[in-house]
Amino acid sequence: MADRLVCRECHRVQDAGEEEACVSCGSTSLTEDWAGYVVITHPEDSEIAAEMQVDEPGQYALKVR
Repeated sequence: MADRLVCRECHRVQDAGEEEACVSCGSTSLTEDWAGYVVITHPEDSEIAAEMQVDEPGQYALKVR
């Protein structure tokens, strides 16, 4: 998935070239080095979202290096 970047701060996945910063938190610390993928649609009802401290629906990486 080299065409995707992940924010090191909030783990949000976004398309490469879309932005120079994270679309969710605004961090400029993006990386191509990540593993695992989860789509959270209803963070208010999700145990995974609670564990990851996610409060916005979206695509997130499980492991970011």
